[in-house]
Amino acid sequence: MTDMGTQPTVVSDGLRKDFPAPGGGTLHAVDDISLTVHAGQLTALVGPDGAGKTTLLRMAAGLLKPDAGRLSVLGIDVARDPQAVQDRISYMPQRFGLYEDLSVQENLDLYADLHGVPHEVRRDRFKRMLDMTDLTRFTDRPAGKLSGGMKQKLGLACTLVRSPDLLLLDEPSVGVDPLSRRDLWQIVQQLVDEDDLSVIVSTAYMDEAERCAQVFVMHHGRVLAEGAPDVLRQQARGLTFTAEPPPGMAARDLQARLIDREALVIDAVPKGGAVRFIRQRQADEGALQDLLQGTEPQARPEELEDAFMMLLRQHHQNDERDDQAAALPPSEAAPDKIKVQPKAMQDGGVPQGDQPVIVVRDLVRKFGDFTAVASTSFEVRRGEIFGLLGPNGAGKTTTFRMLCGLLPASGGHLEVAGVNLRHARAQARARIGYVAQKFSLYGNLTVRENLEFFGGAYGLRGRALRERVDAALAQFALEPQAKSGQLPGGYKQRLAMAAGLLHQPDILFLDEPTSGIDPLARRAFWRTITGLAQGGVTIIVTTHFMEEAEYCDRIAIQDAGRVLALGTPQQVREQAGGDHASDMNSAFIAIVEQARQAGKEAP
Repeated sequence: MTDMGTQPTVVSDGLRKDFPAPGGGTLHAVDDISLTVHAGQLTALVGPDGAGKTTLLRMAAGLLKPDAGRLSVLGIDVARDPQAVQDRISYMPQRFGLYEDLSVQENLDLYADLHGVPHEVRRDRFKRMLDMTDLTRFTDRPAGKLSGGMKQKLGLACTLVRSPDLLLLDEPSVGVDPLSRRDLWQIVQQLVDEDDLSVIVSTAYMDEAERCAQVFVMHHGRVLAEGAPDVLRQQARGLTFTAEPPPGMAARDLQARLIDREALVIDAVPKGGAVRFIRQRQADEGALQDLLQGTEPQARPEELEDAFMMLLRQHHQNDERDDQAAALPPSEAAPDKIKVQPKAMQDGGVPQGDQPVIVVRDLVRKFGDFTAVASTSFEVRRGEIFGLLGPNGAGKTTTFRMLCGLLPASGGHLEVAGVNLRHARAQARARIGYVAQKFSLYGNLTVRENLEFFGGAYGLRGRALRERVDAALAQFALEPQAKSGQLPGGYKQRLAMAAGLLHQPDILFLDEPTSGIDPLARRAFWRTITGLAQGGVTIIVTTHFMEEAEYCDRIAIQDAGRVLALGTPQQVREQAGGDHASDMNSAFIAIVEQARQAGKEAP
């Protein structure tokens, strides 16, 4: 590795990159950015969807040419000599190109060939990468048969088959579980510590940005703030509090009350059975006390995410929107106004009161000799938010698909909306809405065309279809003529939810609904979910954001097809015990690792 000394790794001055906007005009993806990234440390790019993080990384990698300004990487002018930069860096995009039919070892060999890695250094390099990623046991396994977390680790290993001077990572932990995310960051930190490697990472996780020496907060192609995490945190000093919900109120309902009052509260999230919030600096004390219904808030230490949310809220109304975003309403415009009356409340079609709307007993699903789901049992009540959590490959998606009637069970009893799925899957599907992990609508159609298509697929016709589509456009604040494939991630998820709710289902299934979207979009998304649950819709959700488990009434943690924990978030944290009882992320990791260790020790 080249000794960079004290020379900056990346320097930009007045950098700009433009693209044609979908509705005409120009989109300033990177807009007059000047920054300096120091060598030998971790640097984070954070910001909401459309902030310009990926565009900036692609320019640094020599894959996009700036339209204006200067960009120097490792002392090289990228616009003049992109190949010289690419010869010295490694870049891992969001969708890294693994060859799924090739084995782990064959993928490593292929990328070593592509990068011209000499054969005499490959053995030691491969061994180190396989040891660091814990993939040594799986060298013969096809990449397509790896879990999501293992694929990400293999992608990182392929990226690092040569020893670079700079590593660029574009949201490397999107879609992976907390254990895999921890492992990825241990690998990156080891490379920084042992090899003095310079790393620039874009991330939607503020706890990941907290690990970095330098953080750049981006929004609409500009840098809003930069500095070390402890410096940025100071912007929220004296404004961060925790409040317990009043008796009989769920933490998510108090969070919804707080987040709706922008004049008093900047941000609020449920955590540990309470609500963490940021008050406005000039908030009226009496009005805030009325909002909290007499609960006395307790001051708490500020975090990087607090400062991040403050910056986004402050600039959300004041920033000049680019042409693409101007065609879309603000992200907070309407999700809290969602009014959905499920069919169960209209015609009495599903069990009412305390009777469960989903009953799972001894559910089994096998694929040949492999058992993906083993004797799983739980129940879900009407209007409940139920979280199904687990590591990649735990059997969550298989369970989800059986619950939705998309996959038959191999054994056990499965009842959804009062219908036995072993005998009447089509009947149950009419009362179910489904939002897939990956955007599954038609990207070449407009928002309205997608809604009309899926409304027709759900049996809506004529006036009823027009009314439901118009209501969905208004409720989810969607621009009807926008091309669906060109929407930012948060709006794609909103469109997917609108499509899933067109037929007013009793039960809504959400498979990793917030994967890859930023904290601002996640807040708006969960405000919508809370409103749906308050309206009587039953929500079943999988997520890898453990803080989102706090929105759930109950959660189940699954691994290797078995349920390891089942109960309220508080009960699950208590099951983890010890130092893990206050933090859902730590509790999740502890429960899964304890179960895996017990499995190893079993005779």
